[in-house]
Amino acid sequence: MSKALLFGIVAGEKSGDILGAGLIAELRKRYPEAKFVGIGGPDMIAQGCESLAAMDRLSVMGFVEPLGRLPELFALKKRLRNFFIENSIAAFIGIDNPDFNLRLESELHQHNIKTVHYVSPSVWAYREKRIYKIKKSVDLMLTLFPFETAIYQQHGIAVKCVGHPLADSIGFEDQKQLHRQKYDLAADDAVVALMPGSRGGEIKRLGPIFLAAAIESLRDYPQLRFLIPFSSAEAKIRINALLKASNIFPSEQFQLVDDSHAAISAADLVVLASGTATLETLLLRRPMIVGYKLASLTYAIASRLVKIPYVALPNLLAGRPLVPEYIQHNLTATGLRDEIMKFMQDVKAHEPLLEEFDAIHHSLRLDASKQAAAAIAALLEGDKH
Repeated sequence: MSKALLFGIVAGEKSGDILGAGLIAELRKRYPEAKFVGIGGPDMIAQGCESLAAMDRLSVMGFVEPLGRLPELFALKKRLRNFFIENSIAAFIGIDNPDFNLRLESELHQHNIKTVHYVSPSVWAYREKRIYKIKKSVDLMLTLFPFETAIYQQHGIAVKCVGHPLADSIGFEDQKQLHRQKYDLAADDAVVALMPGSRGGEIKRLGPIFLAAAIESLRDYPQLRFLIPFSSAEAKIRINALLKASNIFPSEQFQLVDDSHAAISAADLVVLASGTATLETLLLRRPMIVGYKLASLTYAIASRLVKIPYVALPNLLAGRPLVPEYIQHNLTATGLRDEIMKFMQDVKAHEPLLEEFDAIHHSLRLDASKQAAAAIAALLEGDKH
């Protein structure tokens, strides 16, 4: 087999960009002359991926929000499909973004192109019938979490749990004081990280509630300090606007920062949107309060389809409610404030929780990028999984 392989690869958001970059690096160890083209963000581009469109063009979510973008998304899918077919790619790797990537994978599979989907869609939670489309579209499913493999095995779909790259990259040594120095925080400061999400809609829906909870908390616990990380220039503008509208910013007690990892590490407690950040918070051994709120129509649809008892990853991984989660109408500033106060009044009560976080960390620390690359190489070389 020629080593000068061309891989098609598409990621649609920051978490996928991180996964893609790690995978590209590992595939290059096996195929030094390989080329990667598709859609990626700064991390994938830094690894040599040629991005044919800006990654944020795929950053849409929910059931309703993407509708206005359909013409653009269909045109982009057609452009990618034609490029990949005309250039005879060795394999296509779709990273997350199942609504876009599974459609693309289906069309490429019909042209006998090997297809890999990296990050399982939530077929175990809702829209279970997608499994039949996946079986027709995907040659190999790479999952991040052990509980996700069963449904694929039941349907005879090649699947490999590779663990999560975050579990590989985050060590077990606590670096709280190191990151506190970065933000001029004292060792004994009471610090809460506020993370209302990275997308505009998330910040709009969650930001005011998170900020109101922080302000209410200060009335009872005036020594609290808050770190608010932003993920992009647009997110910074949105969060800044919320802070200025509150009439409390600029303030020593609220810092807008550009490093979510450092902010989580420096904090005693994290109040955050449901998503990948909850896993990072778990791996950094920080107690958390999880909140989420969808657009009303999206929630009305989702609440009828979703069949799982939890939305927060730590709770899904444990199979029980490890961390508090407040969803949609239950997400209120008063509820969050009460949780913050409960934590601050008895910080040591959370020590058993941190031991469970460690156990989950070990279960996910599998050298994900290396395992994913090995599974893709086996697919290309005809081995069985």
